[in-house]
Amino acid sequence: MARVCQVTGKTPIGGHKVSHSNIKTKRRFLPNLQTKKFFLAEEDKWVTLKVSADAIRTINKRGLYSVVKELRAQGEKI
Repeated sequence: MARVCQVTGKTPIGGHKVSHSNIKTKRRFLPNLQTKKFFLAEEDKWVTLKVSADAIRTINKRGLYSVVKELRAQGEKI
């Protein structure tokens, strides 16, 4: 699986590394991805998701079940 957050859809973006002498070279900014196991109490099972730190905050705020339900509606297999 690619470096993509399953919840927010964050992907790597391109940019420049800028040296002290202002020379620009290409680089990639990678999302802060974590592979994390969550316990889905409604289905009494563990779910493993590849999520960014921002997505972990979203899950804490909205609840795991509502986030998983929305992902399944989009066609994601969880």
